[in-house]
Amino acid sequence: GVPETFEAHAKLMFDLQLLAYQADLTRVITFMMGHETSNRAYPEIGVPDAHHALSHHGGDTVLIDRLKKVDGYLMAMFGYYVDRLASTPDGEGSLLDSVMILYGSGLSDGNRHNHHDLPALLVGGGAGQIKGGRHIRVESDTPNTNLFLTMLDKLGVSHEILGDSTGRLEFVSI
Repeated sequence: GVPETFEAHAKLMFDLQLLAYQADLTRVITFMMGHETSNRAYPEIGVPDAHHALSHHGGDTVLIDRLKKVDGYLMAMFGYYVDRLASTPDGEGSLLDSVMILYGSGLSDGNRHNHHDLPALLVGGGAGQIKGGRHIRVESDTPNTNLFLTMLDKLGVSHEILGDSTGRLEFVSI
């Protein structure tokens, strides 16, 4: 069955993804830790409120602090996944060296339903296609599909346009 805690469930799902990569059962995984209107509360970290309700904080600093706590917790779960990938041998390096993992959100400000300038974290070496260890800020209102198009190029899937893309992100290459 499904583990009782969110943390145990998330870690199980990450571990299954790791095994799928190791066994070469797949090369593409999509995983949503929580949908945009999630009513999940996080009592295990002292947050009794629903995640979605917290995103509509209206400037209330108590709710903002709780939202930060939830966001930090979710990042820690993602960190677990990245650490597992980094510590799993694959060829001459680690599994993290071989993959591209995109972590992000569909909103940059849930309180205002702002869907521009979305936060995105791209980790992994992409089998030598990506130079890591950098924080890159793109021009305001750059479509996320520009990143997706660039990632597809690195995977050998060439398209001129993807959704509302306006070009490729040149900084992704080594």
